[in-house]
Amino acid sequence: MTMAIHSGTVFGSPRTTTSGQSTDAPAGGSRVRTRLRLTRRGRLVFGTLGVLVVLAFALLLPLAASPAVAGDEAAEPLEVITVEHGQSLWAIAESIAPQADPREVIADILSLNGLESAELVPGQQLALPAGR
Repeated sequence: MTMAIHSGTVFGSPRTTTSGQSTDAPAGGSRVRTRLRLTRRGRLVFGTLGVLVVLAFALLLPLAASPAVAGDEAAEPLEVITVEHGQSLWAIAESIAPQADPREVIADILSLNGLESAELVPGQQLALPAGR
């Protein structure tokens, strides 16, 4: 039986010599690792990602460092009361702002405390705007 040895690459196999050694590997038998090479498009993508990260930090850092201000209402001092048995928002609104429309005062109290309904529970703490 005669065995033919081909020199060259056949379907991705490494080149071999007549002695059966690969010509692609260095003489010591270990493979040489090459440095990662980025194409022009790869460098552009990584550069753009880096710029976007820096911009995101530059835009978000001042927002995180500044105190939250909700306009003129945030400057007013707040009065906190504890709801007693039988008290209603209508009575509270009339007591803190007798000249104002109670419906507007109740709407302010609801929004200030994040309430969805006018139902009160004895012992509940309510923040009231002191400037009324």
